[in-house]
Amino acid sequence: MKVLFVSGEAHPLVKTGGLGDVSGALPVALEAQRNSVRLVIPAYRSALAKAGDVKEVARLDLPGAPAPVRILEGRLPGHKLPLWLVDSPSHFDRDGGPYQAPDGGDWGDNPERFTLFARAVVELACDRAGLGWAAEVVHCNDWQTGLVPPLLSLESPRPATLFTIHNLAYQGVFDRATFDRLGLPETLWGSHGVEYWGNLSFIKGGLAYADWITTVSPTYAKEIRTPEFGYGLEGLLSHRSDNLVGILNGVDYQVWDPRHDPHIPQHYFIKSFRFKDHNKRALQERFGLPQRPDAPLFGLVGRLVEQKGIDLVAEVLPRLLAAYPAQVVLVGTGEKWAEGRLRELREQYPDRIGLFIGYDEGMAHLVEAGADIFLMPSRFEPCGLNQIYSLRYGTVPIVRHTGGLADTVIDYTPHTDHNRQANGFVFDEASPQALFSAIERAMEIYPKPIHWRRLACRGMELDFSWEISAQQYLRVYQRARKVVLTGG
Repeated sequence: MKVLFVSGEAHPLVKTGGLGDVSGALPVALEAQRNSVRLVIPAYRSALAKAGDVKEVARLDLPGAPAPVRILEGRLPGHKLPLWLVDSPSHFDRDGGPYQAPDGGDWGDNPERFTLFARAVVELACDRAGLGWAAEVVHCNDWQTGLVPPLLSLESPRPATLFTIHNLAYQGVFDRATFDRLGLPETLWGSHGVEYWGNLSFIKGGLAYADWITTVSPTYAKEIRTPEFGYGLEGLLSHRSDNLVGILNGVDYQVWDPRHDPHIPQHYFIKSFRFKDHNKRALQERFGLPQRPDAPLFGLVGRLVEQKGIDLVAEVLPRLLAAYPAQVVLVGTGEKWAEGRLRELREQYPDRIGLFIGYDEGMAHLVEAGADIFLMPSRFEPCGLNQIYSLRYGTVPIVRHTGGLADTVIDYTPHTDHNRQANGFVFDEASPQALFSAIERAMEIYPKPIHWRRLACRGMELDFSWEISAQQYLRVYQRARKVVLTGG
């Protein structure tokens, strides 16, 4: 099958979160199953710097571009996957992130940038770039690609379209004047199309026009059809529920596996689980914490925002450290109040809390390998990857029952432990007390080495590889093609 995979980011070229991991791994897994796959992303300055050898293979005259847009071709670093970069320097050649300026605010011309990107994708998908390759399926991801399905709906014949929601909280909403300025076809406007309460919504375009919709876990696919998680789009998603499915994200075990992880000092797996202690000592040393092998070491890596439950963690930490001889290591960046509160706690407990404000890939790997317990009390979590990493590293996760966390972590009870199902600790209510109660339950098992090792190793046995997820996506691709071929 010929699949054009469209994304605003892809690891290792550019990454702001889980979307980057997915876009750097799923296309590779699809190609490994003998499909013809092309990955296309914008030619950001940072992406070009990491892309290696690329060559110009086409030029496109597109509305909104002051000069012809170049299509650059190369390979995804570390793989043979064909890569296309949409090169329009006035839109993408700049410092800062893919969506935000160096000051942290959104780029003011994001609508123009990703409309141009969508138009280039349409030309590539329909083989109007002269490259001799036409897509059968175009797989779009998040709001930055939301205009691709609407624009392709105007083509005849056209490829099938799939739109994946990675996080419905980010929607790409702009005013009606923006729609007019972009020169989009008037037929796309209206409640049936990209219009959302009088505004232009990029993500609604994807949801309304794609032949099939997926999201990144089965539980999240149900949650987004409720007012609590639907962000005003629950009605549309419920209407399209027959063409909506949740597929759990996979993990690239070439990158995240303690058996060969280059970022950790000591490799290990189930039969050599005791070697995990070497990484614990290295993590304690890295953060200037006392070398205490008996102290339960909690880890957290992620965005320091309320969605991730960082306020719950901040409130629980003093109580945790008063009740148990624990240590805590936190790595991330986010809202200023959260960063400030964690700095205060670090100063208050200098020998108990380690803190790094920022993101460091090697440090993230060391936390996964060195911590005993991983905290992930998210208020909502479409899929989540860190809890899956933690399972592979034998670092027992404590999570809230939501989204992909609910689909991957099975709560420890005498019954689930007896049936060899339990692999972590789960709580329901997004409150400090509920989080602390889960910690208390974990602390009842931690002092029992045999029971704890059995629990940790059970997580290490699980397989969340992309091969499994790719097979599920291929089945949805076939359904999407059927919609196009039969009209339903």
